Amino acid sequence: MKMDKKALGILSAGHFVTDINQGALPALLPFLKEVLSLSYTMSGTILLAANITSSIIQPAFGHLSDRQPVRWLLPLSPFVACLGLSLTGLLSTYPLIVLSVIVSGFGIASFHPEGFKTAHFFTGERKATGMSIFSVGGNLGIAIGPIVILALVSRFGLPGTLGMLLPGILITALLLFHMSMLGAPVVTAHEKARGGTKKPPSRYQKVSLLLLIGVATVRAWAQFGMATYIPFYYIDYLNGNPLYAGKLVSTFLLAGAVGTLLGAPIADRWGHKKFLLVTLAGSFPFLVLFYYSGGIVSFILLGIAGMVLISSFALTTLMAQIILPQHLGIVSGMMVGFTISAGGLGVTLLGGIADIWGVPMAMKAVLLLPLIAFALAVPIKYPPEQVGMVPDSAAYEDQTMEKRDP
Repeated sequence: MKMDKKALGILSAGHFVTDINQGALPALLPFLKEVLSLSYTMSGTILLAANITSSIIQPAFGHLSDRQPVRWLLPLSPFVACLGLSLTGLLSTYPLIVLSVIVSGFGIASFHPEGFKTAHFFTGERKATGMSIFSVGGNLGIAIGPIVILALVSRFGLPGTLGMLLPGILITALLLFHMSMLGAPVVTAHEKARGGTKKPPSRYQKVSLLLLIGVATVRAWAQFGMATYIPFYYIDYLNGNPLYAGKLVSTFLLAGAVGTLLGAPIADRWGHKKFLLVTLAGSFPFLVLFYYSGGIVSFILLGIAGMVLISSFALTTLMAQIILPQHLGIVSGMMVGFTISAGGLGVTLLGGIADIWGVPMAMKAVLLLPLIAFALAVPIKYPPEQVGMVPDSAAYEDQTMEKRDP
């Protein structure tokens, strides 16, 4: 079966619009803080509410997705995500703003497990490449979100957040128009699952999945740590230009989005686990060299580090799906929602290091995280069919495709 680029492109567009809201909220907070005279604690609570609803509860939606077909989540979720954020600039009370952020978070959380699950059936033989097409939409959405919301608020004031509703409406219409095509393999998979006996996960599956979750969590910790402590290091410690620090963070994150797309074909050729190990170990020297560099060289080294480190983002989700193909929804929720949330919480530990030993030590701690992820990845049993973990995994996918392929 060949990769369906049209389906993956549509799903990626949905991912893009959904995750614009994730990227936009932090950039919107200073405006809400000023207009409503919020404290830093109240502002932080808004982000906490967004994090809990948009990421931590994703496995719950994944569990729902595995129990029964919930195709309607694909078109509804981006609309709900955009609706919640679009209302924030129109509301005048703090509780209502928190509520609107929670609504947006539920839209984000409900899209990802169903989106990753649906994308899995359209990747064809080049699975990593196909999954990267879907994933890069979310990466770009998070990166562009601040630009979109700042443009709207700068032009129209806080009511300009209502403009976020337009992409939500457009992508919902697009997804609804193609629902029969996108939902067919998901429904077929559920029919096959009801007609057969679902084997419980083996010990090897459970251990490998837990290790993979650990890898993705530590990688997210490294990613968020770099994005958080580059500004602290250059602005607070080196007394540098805030704009320079901001450009470094943007370079790191955008290079990661490029790496997600460019690295996937290499992963399909080399093998998924080999690519994961190489990129985790390979990012370490570039991060270290960046730390001791300056000027344009620092941008080049940081861009390469971001490209290499984040290039395995879609790959780890795909590997989890292949390890546990009978539970595509919940593993997608775990690999995306849970690991990102846990990685974000890990940044709090870096704050403790910075308070006790200083910001440079926190930065050095971040540099070591890819090596920790590498150590967790080594014992993973993968691919599963070669170690007897999931002997029927290939058959599971082939049978699912029978009704879609003529």
